[in-house]
Amino acid sequence: MNKNSKKNNVIMNDDITARELRCMGDDGTNYGIISTHDALLTADELGLDLVLIAPDAKPPVAKIMNYGKFKYQQEKKKKEARKNQKIIVLKEIKLSVKIADNDIGYKVKHAREFLEAGHHVKFRVFLRGREMANPQAGVEVLKRVWPMVDDLAVMEKEPRLEGRYVNMMALPKKDH
Repeated sequence: MNKNSKKNNVIMNDDITARELRCMGDDGTNYGIISTHDALLTADELGLDLVLIAPDAKPPVAKIMNYGKFKYQQEKKKKEARKNQKIIVLKEIKLSVKIADNDIGYKVKHAREFLEAGHHVKFRVFLRGREMANPQAGVEVLKRVWPMVDDLAVMEKEPRLEGRYVNMMALPKKDH
C-alpha cells in the first residue's frame, strides 16, 4: 500500500483485521487493550465508528468516534485556511530609457494606485538595441522613479539588469 492510498483509505469498523486494539474514546475515555470484537460492540452501542489511527503500532491504536463529523470538521478547517490565505497580485509598470518626465509621472500615478491597493509593483525598463551597451541608463530611469513612490513602498529588489530588462520590485509598506 503506497502513502497516497493510505491517506485516503481509512481503515474502520469491520475492515479492521487486528485481533486486539488499544482503544480510546472520542471524549478521552481510555478503554485499554481490548479485542476488536469488543471495541466494535462498544462503538456500536454508542452509535459511533471504530477508526484505526495507528495500524503499525503494537498493538494497533483505534479510536471510537463519529467519523462523518470528524471528516466534516477537517474539510471545514481546510476551507478556513484557504479563505485566510493572502493572494499577492503583481502589477508591472513598463518604462523605456528615453521616457519623458510627464510620462514617468503618469506611470508613477498608476504605480501609486496599485501600491495603495496593496499590490506588489515591478518596474521594468526595456533596453532596445544599442541601449544594451549602457544598462546604467535603465538604472538611472528607475532611480528617478523611486523617490516618487518611496513614501508608499519598500524596495524589495534594487534596480538590476535581467536579460534585456532592468527590473526593480516595490512592495507596499505594512502601515498602509
